[in-house]
Amino acid sequence: MSNNGEERSDLVILVDEEGNEHDFALIDRFLVETEEYAILVPVAQSESGDNGQAAGLEEEEAFIFRIDRGEDEEEEFLVEVEDEAEWNTVASVWEERLQSMEYDDEDDTF
Repeated sequence: MSNNGEERSDLVILVDEEGNEHDFALIDRFLVETEEYAILVPVAQSESGDNGQAAGLEEEEAFIFRIDRGEDEEEEFLVEVEDEAEWNTVASVWEERLQSMEYDDEDDTF
């Protein structure tokens, strides 16, 4: 996607079962053991149809996806995490990352 002519690598378009496109913002990407995961949030659409800012970060609005790679190791696929134990593990790691980021932000204030 582009924003004022600039490529936006933090935006992802996902297609649902009915073929409808949904815009998401990639807000975090990290490793848990040997697997890589992405946290996506829906992007709000303004009335004019332009891409808006990421919607509020309420827990039910963030989606966890595992990043799998194709045979060539270059193409990446987002796979929804359906296993409850895997989801809970990744969610815990993400919460720790959020707390760490908040702590770092507090240290930056004078």
